[in-house]
Amino acid sequence: MNKDELKNYLGQNFSGYNLKESFDFPELHVPKEEILDVLKQLKEDPATAFDSLFCETAIDSNPAFELVYHITSTRYRHDLVVKTTLDDRENPVVESVYPLWMAAELYEDEIYDMFGIRFTNHPKLRRIMLTDEWVGYPLRKDYQDEYMIVK
Repeated sequence: MNKDELKNYLGQNFSGYNLKESFDFPELHVPKEEILDVLKQLKEDPATAFDSLFCETAIDSNPAFELVYHITSTRYRHDLVVKTTLDDRENPVVESVYPLWMAAELYEDEIYDMFGIRFTNHPKLRRIMLTDEWVGYPLRKDYQDEYMIVK
């Protein structure tokens, strides 16, 4: 499946979602309540076979957060960016994709550590760079502490 065929597939199977071009990858925007189901379909459908999560990260788009999933098919050698938005800044929670790709464990630990986003059904969500006593989440745009150089 080439890039145009992938875009056609996405347009037919996910017509209710926002699909656009991002750099070299198609980009699909999905509501957070449906993110796990959509990613599961993309992984398990033999037509797409997205068998690898090669990056999962977050963006603070103040006041919302965006979660960004980069997935690839080693069979077809195509890539896709899937995004979702978390509007609840005080309690950002989304379903973990660990049941689909075990690589999500460390990505989600890092996102939790730096942004404070929690993932339900994650095997052991924990801080991996900062201590448990650390207050706040340093990659949030509104983060401040006594050690910041620019105030």
